[in-house]
Amino acid sequence: MTTKDLIEKIELKPLSKFEGREINGVFISDMLSDVMAKAKSGNLWLTVQTHKSIVPAANLVDVSAIIITSGKQVPPETIELANKYSIAILSTDLPIFELVGKLYGLGLGSK
Repeated sequence: MTTKDLIEKIELKPLSKFEGREINGVFISDMLSDVMAKAKSGNLWLTVQTHKSIVPAANLVDVSAIIITSGKQVPPETIELANKYSIAILSTDLPIFELVGKLYGLGLGSK
């Protein structure tokens, strides 16, 4: 499944400009150190963090997309930085628990 497919299937809102990528798993954490140490290239990263430091962490790990959950608002400077590096930032009003259920139902899990 690609990020573009996922946006349509679970009605995510794209906030940044990016190319569609294959998704190979899901990683959930609000701690940047966890993401940098344990997330894998191609993972979706689910978080409520919105500060611009999420972009370099996502770039370092090469995640397929960052999904900001629970309707959190993302500051313009975070979106601008994501645009600069073509990092997908997607948004949903769903809490992480509900989003994980939908992702699992689509066959995505941690890998």
